[in-house]
Parts: sequence; structure tokens; C-alpha cells
Amino acid sequence: MDARTRESDTPVTELGEFLRSRRDRLTPEDAGVRSYGRRRVPGLRREELAQLAGVSATYLTRLEQGQSQNASDAVIEALARALQLDDDERAHLFALAHPAPAERARASAPEIAKPGAEQLLHAMGDVPAVLLGRFNDILAWNSAGHLLLAGHLDVTAPSRPDGRPNLITMLFCDPHTRDLYADWETEAEVAVASMRYAAARFADDRHLAELIGELSLKSPEFASLWAGHSVRLCTSGTKRFRHPAIGDLSLDYEVLHLPEANGQRILTHTAPAGSAAQAALRLLTSL
Repeated sequence: MDARTRESDTPVTELGEFLRSRRDRLTPEDAGVRSYGRRRVPGLRREELAQLAGVSATYLTRLEQGQSQNASDAVIEALARALQLDDDERAHLFALAHPAPAERARASAPEIAKPGAEQLLHAMGDVPAVLLGRFNDILAWNSAGHLLLAGHLDVTAPSRPDGRPNLITMLFCDPHTRDLYADWETEAEVAVASMRYAAARFADDRHLAELIGELSLKSPEFASLWAGHSVRLCTSGTKRFRHPAIGDLSLDYEVLHLPEANGQRILTHTAPAGSAAQAALRLLTSL
């Protein structure tokens, strides 16, 4: 029997899938409940989660199946506590439980780079920076960003809405990009978890559905990670590169989310002053 329906004859919703995936990772011991009987599912049973959250198993089933659209914040908060969710997972749970009305869903028209953000990119000089759309389409990049991340692509590609590169598609389907990251597996996990976080905000966007479908068909690795329902809002960290022109280097990244930009954000890469990595970036932009 399919994992999604083994506890019920009715398939669950995206919210139900997420709740199930979080239940699967918790053992009864982790959650502080007494285990009894033969366990046919990994992690917590649905009725065990219901008991921990103070709701009935019937209500939780209806919630997972999308038959209860008015769950209170108190119920969602109780589920988040019972599942021991971190801040990003909690925010994702609330977004899934209280989606935007269908009439407010964004159309899948091509995104337009925010002019001020694009101007900022080009003012950054040697700092590699790209402007990303809500689903990782590259809307603009400065010279350093292009040379660091996609020097093998046409520098004008982001200006063509029908053919602009997508950072997550490149990560899974472009051999040059796969070779660029020394920790490709980690990079892939973080990218998919970040996409999951954003997807809850734009659940009815046709472009998102098409992108997920295309990646799932082309990349079994993406399909497996997407099915894992990991969620993470990525704002900063370190990436290790194996660049074909300047060799191995580690760069700090920051993601700057633009206010009122419908998911657009700037991804920057920097190195400590006086470091070998900073010298390598300067060499890259001078080539």
C-alpha cells in the first residue's frame, strides 16, 4: 500500500504530506509517547500526533485531506510543537494550512527584474551577485556573478524571459554547474529545501508546477529530495567552489530578500578582506 494512503483510503494533500513526513522522522521515544502494538508506519502514528496536539484523530485526518480549511492558529501551533518543528518548518506549516485564496494566486507571466535591484547588482563591482526570481529564475547578474556561476552561458541570457537560466535547473541538469560545487550533494539538499519553503507561498502558480514536473522527470535526485519535504529558508552560509578558471575557493553567501518584490532576492558571494579567495575573485573579473 502506498505510504500516503496506508493510514487512510483517501490520499492526503500537500499539508498532509508534510505532516506525514514530519511524523515519520519522530520516534515515539522522541515524542514522549508510549509505544504499543505492531507498528506498520515509521515514526508516530496519526492518532499519536493527534493526542499530542490535543485534537481528535478524525479531525487530523480531515485536515490532512484538505477537508478542514479553517484550522485555528492554536491548532497549527500545537501540531508544530508536537512535531518539534524548527522556525522554518513552522512557518511552512502555517503557509500550507492557510494558503492564499485562489483568486489571489499569481499568474505565470514572466517575471521582470526590479530595476533598482538590477542597478544595485552592477554597482557591486567584484562582488558576484545575481537577482533571482521566486522560483530561482536568474533575472539579472553582474559580470562577476556571471563569471562565477555560469561563464559558459551567454551573458545576455537573463534578459530573455523565454530562455533565461534557472539556478536550480542548472544545479541538477547542467554538468558544468554540478562540477562547480565541491559539496554538490549539500548544495542540492539546501536548494530543494529552500524551494519547498518558497513553494508554499505560490502553491497555485503554474510555472512552479511545470518546473517541479520537469525537474522530477529529468533528475531522480531532485525527485527524491522533493519527496523528502525538507524545508529551509536559506539566508547565509558558505559555498565551496571548484571553478574551472580560478580553482578551489570558499565564499560566504548572503541572500537579500527584497521587500514588496514578490519573492525576488539578491544572492551575493564575498570573501574576507585580504584572503586568497578575494584575490581569486579579483583575478576572475580581470580575465
